[in-house]
Amino acid sequence: MKSIRNVLGLHFTTLIMFGLLFPLLIWGIGKLFPQQANGFPIYKSGKLIGFANIGQKFTEDKYFWGRPSAVDYNAASTGGSNFGPTNPAYLDSVEHRINDFLKRNPGIKRVQIPADLVTASGSGIDPDISVQGALVQIPRVARARGLSEDQLKRLVDEHIGKPLFGLFGPERVNVLKLNLALDKLN
Repeated sequence: MKSIRNVLGLHFTTLIMFGLLFPLLIWGIGKLFPQQANGFPIYKSGKLIGFANIGQKFTEDKYFWGRPSAVDYNAASTGGSNFGPTNPAYLDSVEHRINDFLKRNPGIKRVQIPADLVTASGSGIDPDISVQGALVQIPRVARARGLSEDQLKRLVDEHIGKPLFGLFGPERVNVLKLNLALDKLN
């Protein structure tokens, strides 16, 4: 009888802790930091156009492209493909992305394509690409928009995000913010 009482006590204690107190704690933190809790929404002319922390699909040549997504940039069902690096389906999808990139970016060699432009992230909604991922796209975007490559290089340089506390992670470029700034140029 004592064992059953202990098990039930533990059950209800964890139910209250993780079913009530923890969600209330997270909700409270979200209320203290509303911008972060809402994914840093970005508005243009009073209209919500996206979130700084959620990747979006850009496929037109006049825009910088983000990382591929295994979930088609659906923030409600984030995740990767779960394919290993030697899985034939995974290798086929990467090869298809490489070929598409080369076709749409003439003059770029296969070895110049950064891995983040042809491999999906674990979340499927990465908002950032590497600095090299942005730089390699400049010729295509410049042609499509009739802008100089130097203008676009300066724009990319202005949108480079530094590592967290200057120590953790690589430099990166937020694709949505970069493309919004690009639209302001034209």
